[in-house]
Amino acid sequence: MGNLAILYSCALSGVQAPTVCVEVHLAAGLPAFNIVGIPDTGVRESKERVRSAIDFCGWDFPPGRFTVNLSPTSLPKESGRFDLPIALGVLIATGQLVVSKEHQQHLSQMYFIGELSLTGALISVQSPLIIALSIYKQNPNAVLVLPLEDAKVAARIEGLKVIGAQTLNEVVQYLAGTQKMLPIEAPSDEVEAPYNDVCLSDIRGQPYACKVLEIVASGGHGLILSGAPGVGKSMLAHRLPTLLPLLDKQQQLDVLAIYSLVRSVDAPLVGVVPFRAPHHSSSMVALVGGGAKALPGEISLANHGILFLDELPEFDRRTLEALREPLETGEIHIARSKHTQTYPARFQLIAAYNPCPCGYLGHATKMCKCTPDQINRYQNKLSGPLLDRIDVHLQVHSVGKDWLNAERAETSAVVRERVTACRELQRHRQGVLNAYLSDAQVREFCSLDEAGNTLLSQAMNKFSWSARVSHKVLKVARTIADMQGHKYIQSDDLSQAMMCRSMN
Repeated sequence: MGNLAILYSCALSGVQAPTVCVEVHLAAGLPAFNIVGIPDTGVRESKERVRSAIDFCGWDFPPGRFTVNLSPTSLPKESGRFDLPIALGVLIATGQLVVSKEHQQHLSQMYFIGELSLTGALISVQSPLIIALSIYKQNPNAVLVLPLEDAKVAARIEGLKVIGAQTLNEVVQYLAGTQKMLPIEAPSDEVEAPYNDVCLSDIRGQPYACKVLEIVASGGHGLILSGAPGVGKSMLAHRLPTLLPLLDKQQQLDVLAIYSLVRSVDAPLVGVVPFRAPHHSSSMVALVGGGAKALPGEISLANHGILFLDELPEFDRRTLEALREPLETGEIHIARSKHTQTYPARFQLIAAYNPCPCGYLGHATKMCKCTPDQINRYQNKLSGPLLDRIDVHLQVHSVGKDWLNAERAETSAVVRERVTACRELQRHRQGVLNAYLSDAQVREFCSLDEAGNTLLSQAMNKFSWSARVSHKVLKVARTIADMQGHKYIQSDDLSQAMMCRSMN
């Protein structure tokens, strides 16, 4: 019959880490070491790393027929994350590791993840935070054994017992009961003044634009800025993050999990909203995600944060059209021949562009040099369906020659207090920000009186607004009403919301 050892590990599939059962069977016969369960090259090479690590750590790798099964076979199995459970399975199957009674009764709730060096040292694996999140959702009583550096990251998941080890021998001694290993404590996440270099008060002579920025921040609305070069579009966009409250614990974990997938070196400070500003030459894969391994793109890296697209018409049209789905649903589905990955993409879109190729169409003092055909081709790069999905449209005008004497805006800290209070009001009332209200919630929380309905109908006829646009206007009006302390949307709130839409 032979000897059988069963342990548990995790695969990695997008932002999920499904459980993998690692079965190690030792039978009599010609010496062999086979791994089945549709492993990739990295997993197939695991047997050489495991053999060397066991030998280097002073254990025996006896002759025999070893079969390792990684189930279920339907899951993708990549990299060397299964080295540790395979090595432990070999030692248990050969009788060299006798698991203590204390750990034996909980062995089915223990998850082992880690790549081995040839000397038996444990090497970090990809996305330990996603692993920890998934395991905790599946089994809050689980014990996760990881390389020490990964364990420090995974310990962010409150309530999950995480053990960190540096070598194979440490894990063997822990299971045998000869060495005590205490769970890793969660790191402290103290945020130190994240916005020291920029402030809303840097802006002079743009009171209306700053007010619109507060509306956008308060309701989580999308914003598109139009104006001549140098009027302050990018400056406004880069001040928006300073108006937003810090992320809560769950949002922080969501952000860190996505960044761990791409091993990004420019992850935001803990608690600070992500701000992504890809160049207009970015490909569709870079923006929405994809590639051979279906990795997340910029829209997912901007989850719970801001995606700033400067020079919007210069982006490839197909790339921009791919934003339509995530703007509506808050997630992106990336299909491949054998599987589909779903990534979160609940971002706040801020876009900016010039009104024409030269940038000076409608400028007060400078003459536009573009032909009507050039202007039409340029503006037609932005489709109606995409523009419909952006809540607020703002035309930014030049301040003028006396901008140095213009009044400064309020500080970001002052505005952020109002924004935070407004957001808390929305979440208490309906559970989400106004920008994300469903159709049913719009009917419930954005109702108008007879005068308001008449005003909205007139605007829809005058500007040829679609039903989607009217819903966007109502959501913005709800935010303005919240900022003013109005229980119901008043005519003045609706008028201001329509002004935020009538850029052209």
